[in-house]
Amino acid sequence: MKKVITYGTFDLLHWGHINLLRRARELGDYLVVAISSDEFNAIKNKESFHSFENRKMILEAIRYVDEVIAEDNWEQKVLDVQKHDIDVFVMGDDWEGKFDFLKEHCEVIYLPRTAGISTTKIKEGLQAIND
Repeated sequence: MKKVITYGTFDLLHWGHINLLRRARELGDYLVVAISSDEFNAIKNKESFHSFENRKMILEAIRYVDEVIAEDNWEQKVLDVQKHDIDVFVMGDDWEGKFDFLKEHCEVIYLPRTAGISTTKIKEGLQAIND
């Protein structure tokens, strides 16, 4: 079985997230999604609209996702790859080159982002409505 992993916050889920998850799952037989814990978001000075538990529940309901784990720090990726027997690490291409250090542990693939949508764009649109 070929296992794939991807990382993200996955807050305010949108079709760009679904496209990324679908394409990641197509690269293997089993998809692990590591989502930023609320504590890790605080370290990154980010705040999610949805709590970790709610984001986890939403992702677990998506047919492309086989398992959801917590991302608690930047350094855990090598350990996650080893612990979960990962064959392919997938991220959006805006992270191109940032995770090449994982190539000694698994294949690393950067997928193009879905044009025209992002969580930031949604948050900006909501803010404009509220202003």
